[in-house]
Amino acid sequence: MPATSLHWFRDDLRLADNPALTAAVAAGPTLCLYVLDGGGSRRPLGGASLWWLSKSLAALESALAKKGGRLVVMRGDPATIITRLVTQCSIDLVTWNRRYDGEAVALDRRLKTELTAAGTTVESFNAALLNEPWQVTTKTGDPMKVFTAYWRAARQRGEPAAPLPPPKRIEPLKLPAEVEALSITDLALEPTKPDWAGGLREAWFPGEAAAGECLGDFLSGPLDGYGEQRDRPDREGTSRLSPYLRFGEISPRQIWHATRTASESGEATGSAADAEKFLSEIGWREFSYHLLFHNPALAAENYNRRFDAFPWRKDSAALKAWQRGLTGYPIVDAGMRQLWTTGWMHNRVRMIVASFLIKHLLIDWRQGEEWFWDTLVDADPANNPASWQWVAGSGADASPYYRIFNPVTQGVKFDPKGVYVRRWVPEIAGLDDAVIHEPWKAQDAVLRDAGIELGETYPRPIVELDFGRRRALEALQVIRSA
Repeated sequence: MPATSLHWFRDDLRLADNPALTAAVAAGPTLCLYVLDGGGSRRPLGGASLWWLSKSLAALESALAKKGGRLVVMRGDPATIITRLVTQCSIDLVTWNRRYDGEAVALDRRLKTELTAAGTTVESFNAALLNEPWQVTTKTGDPMKVFTAYWRAARQRGEPAAPLPPPKRIEPLKLPAEVEALSITDLALEPTKPDWAGGLREAWFPGEAAAGECLGDFLSGPLDGYGEQRDRPDREGTSRLSPYLRFGEISPRQIWHATRTASESGEATGSAADAEKFLSEIGWREFSYHLLFHNPALAAENYNRRFDAFPWRKDSAALKAWQRGLTGYPIVDAGMRQLWTTGWMHNRVRMIVASFLIKHLLIDWRQGEEWFWDTLVDADPANNPASWQWVAGSGADASPYYRIFNPVTQGVKFDPKGVYVRRWVPEIAGLDDAVIHEPWKAQDAVLRDAGIELGETYPRPIVELDFGRRRALEALQVIRSA
């Protein structure tokens, strides 16, 4: 007799290279389940991520149907729901792919213990990482704290396993009459009044198929010169795969092997060095999950506890100006407006806006991390806090706190013609390249001809850069002397 299976979809919304789904389908008729809950993650998803989730679930539902399967959607506590379904549907095997934040790990362990004690087989798999967080350690078996050492050790483990193909066919498990499922629409994941997601719809096409197309487009285009172009927000020089990775619509193994194959066959446009640089960015994602697993409070507590004594300022007006892209610094404002409109921001600009908030405004990195969590379509429980702590100087292998990005010089260097700024800050688009990153230095006649009145049509800087830098360095002395 074939077994009856339940595969619990979480951050693995794809059919290919999904080992838990493959195991469930191989065992017999399968109930493919997604549960919307706030208890299996460190906190509920933000608004932009919920929008992405809605579209991704719809794509998954369609993909499953083409294979003969069905996506069953429910809302509530997943442990309660799965335990009930195991009884109602006489489930023999439950599968899922592992997650690594503290609450998810605790939930999985508890549920696996309860189901196993009741006689149900439970199998979990790694579908999100090249290496499990506990597989890469120091020589003494301790967690790694420095990226270069981590990535060297990870690479020494050899090439990742080849990705799995999608199931050829999925036999759906027939649900008893007492099982009540919801539709994706019932989850009410998308905004209605007001509907602020228009920019997201224009910018993105969530789903497994779109993820594959995105990777293919990158390998045949922007990979060429990636090592340098990735820092230019005025150019299409990045992969834009981060939200697809976040929701598991593509796996790091798929990205790794596709990049390797394309680079070695000559099908990719970039050099071997470009490919290595790109794959090292996958390595940073791995390192972030390594940190999260070993430091479950990464989003709430300083990795470096000396920063607990740091004298952060509370300034709601400055925080709001930063969130709205009204700081008076064009590269900062461009990034924050790109984020609000599209749910995404270029990585170089993420560092610039984070440094500005933390150091020039002296606002706690956690407030910036929370805003990104709510507004990013790729808001990731590992990457988001690890990256914010890196900029703050409080994280592992972090940028030193005294490294303070100057938003003007960063803008001049990485957006020299003001292409990026003009796109997202159109009210100053009429300025020449020479002053596009510091409009307060433009002559009155130039401002007037460009239709700009500082303080009215575009804000004056909310903090003077030299003052903000001095204040940040003085604050650093507090923890140095503590």
